[in-house]
Amino acid sequence: MATSTDPAVVPSPAVGFLTRTFQPFRYRDFRLIWAGAFTSTTGTWMQNVAQSWLVLELTGSAFYLGLVSFLADLPILLFSLVGGVVADRMDRRKLLLGSQYIQMTCAFVLTALVLLDRVHINHILILAFIGGTGMSFGGPAYQALIPGLVGREDVPKAIALNSIQFNLARMVGPLIAGVAIAAGGMALCFGLNGISFLAVILSLYLIRANFVPQRTGDSVLKGLRDGFAYMKSRGALWQLTVLGFVSTFCGIPLLTLLPVFAKDVFHLEATGFARMVATSGAGAIVGALLYAGLSHNKHRPTLVLWVQIAFALLLATFALSRVLALSYVVLFLTGACLISMFASITSLVQLGTSEEMRGRTMSIFMLAFRGGMPLGSLSVGFLAERFSPTTALLAASVLLASVAVGFLLSNSGLKRL
Repeated sequence: MATSTDPAVVPSPAVGFLTRTFQPFRYRDFRLIWAGAFTSTTGTWMQNVAQSWLVLELTGSAFYLGLVSFLADLPILLFSLVGGVVADRMDRRKLLLGSQYIQMTCAFVLTALVLLDRVHINHILILAFIGGTGMSFGGPAYQALIPGLVGREDVPKAIALNSIQFNLARMVGPLIAGVAIAAGGMALCFGLNGISFLAVILSLYLIRANFVPQRTGDSVLKGLRDGFAYMKSRGALWQLTVLGFVSTFCGIPLLTLLPVFAKDVFHLEATGFARMVATSGAGAIVGALLYAGLSHNKHRPTLVLWVQIAFALLLATFALSRVLALSYVVLFLTGACLISMFASITSLVQLGTSEEMRGRTMSIFMLAFRGGMPLGSLSVGFLAERFSPTTALLAASVLLASVAVGFLLSNSGLKRL
């Protein structure tokens, strides 16, 4: 792990909100990973926008939007636990590189299918699953790698800044996607996404992270049992895992159904949809900056529950709104709340685990956290198709608020972290 005495660190006293917020950028390896991940994630969001619109054009179905999201995240449910064990047993950079190459290949295959006018919804479903499989092994490795690039005191800020790059990309990527679709069609978005993976691949070759896995003859199953036993011995980690699942199960469907609201409720084109995604991303950046600057607050566990209630109310407001200007404001605020929840929950888990168990702990957490995304998208997509998108989001908001209130009223160990 890099420390304040490592050559990769530029000493800088923490004074003031901005200095405290951006402190992890003192670490060379973190800067490299951040820049590479930002470039790649920008390409991914370009593809997400183009792919969502393509699915809607091919099928006209909210259910298929949910199904694509479900298949993209399904491998998290199937393989991430194994990925966590592997992340504790091999060079995490090599595992991440394999993940990036798989996702890059999927992007280029989709580019070719669109250019040849041979794309079918089944192709998108298959490629979503293959790309998700790559992510299911790369995700635990990436989550386990980040804390090793900065000092322990900077881990919450590093997680928040990592959220900023993701959501800055969520703001920039859709805007570029709108221009790219107008200039060269959806194939241009998919091709640029493929190229963008080269940035994160290069950064992985350049960093000097030196995690050395412990030699072990234990089976993968034994490694998994040890991971679960470790988390059970720390009850708050289980509660955070439950909270992570509920937050993604109820929160991510807003983004999944956003194309339907853009097209069917507000009668926008692809560029209008891209602006809605970018607005949510802008709110997330503000939320992540606020979280990074306030991450030293000792009341974070309780605060995240109040933020979850606020998000539930905003989600219901967006579902009912038929005024475009109001919906833009609500999207901005939901972005800020959503990323604050995610960053806070993730950093609390990271700080509560040890280095040798980090891969397995994060894989179990990600199984719940990322697993909530496909299950939520599929469930809400079904409700939207069976009833209406408004009803689906209202149901998600009620569940989200109920869980937060339950934690606040209970004698939860989470509140004592």
